[in-house]
Amino acid sequence: MTDTIVLQDVTRLTHDTHRYVFNKPEGLSFEPGQAVELAIDADGWRDEARPFTFTSQPDARDLEFVIKSYPDHDGVTEQLPELKAGATAKIDAPFGAIRDHGPGVFLAAGAGITPFIPILRKHDREGMMDNCKLIFSNKTEADIIMRGEWEAMQGLETVFTVTDEKADGLEHGQVDKAFLQKHVDDFSRTFYLCGPQAFVDDVRDALTALGAAKDKIITEEGW
Repeated sequence: MTDTIVLQDVTRLTHDTHRYVFNKPEGLSFEPGQAVELAIDADGWRDEARPFTFTSQPDARDLEFVIKSYPDHDGVTEQLPELKAGATAKIDAPFGAIRDHGPGVFLAAGAGITPFIPILRKHDREGMMDNCKLIFSNKTEADIIMRGEWEAMQGLETVFTVTDEKADGLEHGQVDKAFLQKHVDDFSRTFYLCGPQAFVDDVRDALTALGAAKDKIITEEGW
């Protein structure tokens, strides 16, 4: 299945992250946390599909993506901010192992926050934020995507940590075993984990060492 979607709007969220709104093809269905292969519908880019997570709710009228750009990659994410309303893209069938398994601890690094955007919004909308905690690691304070929205979600505990600077009110350092022991009081909970592969591997190892059950650690690649 391949659908053509039309760009409606682009909004800057941080210095290198944008929100993209496209029309939603009729009949398209997905679950919060799932992704899709998206290719810019332009010469030289149609064969350069990349996976991006839907950040809109499945019942929303439009499709939303929150995408971090990587100019040094000289690729799709660098091109996307240059698109104007009316530009088209191609998407295939939705996929992804990260789904909503109820309340838990959401551990994200950088753009790894994207699958948690629709899941936490769903919990917020349904008043099911009890026992939800977001631990979000970034290089700098300016890199924190949608900080205001996370802090405004009633009942969501937030812990922001930065690795490349010290900032007032934020933790400083990597999410490692010691960090988890400080900020998590119950390792029988469900853990959602997304970010660069090294982050995922290191945090998953730390969680299991602290007693978290493998079947309660939700990642894109699973085990």
